[in-house]
Amino acid sequence: MLIPKWLIILFICLSFVGFLDAAYLTVEHYTQGILPCYVFKGCEKVTTSQYSTLAGVPISLFGAIYYLTIFISGILFLDTKSQKWLSVLGYLPILGFLASLGLIYLQLFVIKAICLYCVISAISSTTLFIMGLYLLRLKKSEKTLSSFS
Repeated sequence: MLIPKWLIILFICLSFVGFLDAAYLTVEHYTQGILPCYVFKGCEKVTTSQYSTLAGVPISLFGAIYYLTIFISGILFLDTKSQKWLSVLGYLPILGFLASLGLIYLQLFVIKAICLYCVISAISSTTLFIMGLYLLRLKKSEKTLSSFS
């Protein structure tokens, strides 16, 4: 399958940005640090709300694992060209996007505060989602072309 290398590299770079963002929030959660909030004034309110954890685990830790999985999958695809890693890159961002939608909803309509770091994650997640859809479209069109050969 001829997947553009730049697309996989973009997956790796964006997931790394998302990982750094989520890892920073996770560290701040466990060290109980105060988050500087430059653009929006609701970071502290969002990150200390009842919605910032799930079963006692910070949501940001789930995000860090999500982004790290995409990052590693991109590297493994470049190394092995295995279709299973390409599938992870195509389908996992759908879950990340849905989670981001839910979290943005909570910020806007329930907590009524916006966290800059959460917005960065939502932008990263949405971009990965769009790229994942593009990747799935490439896979489908190539599969269709190969069935005509």
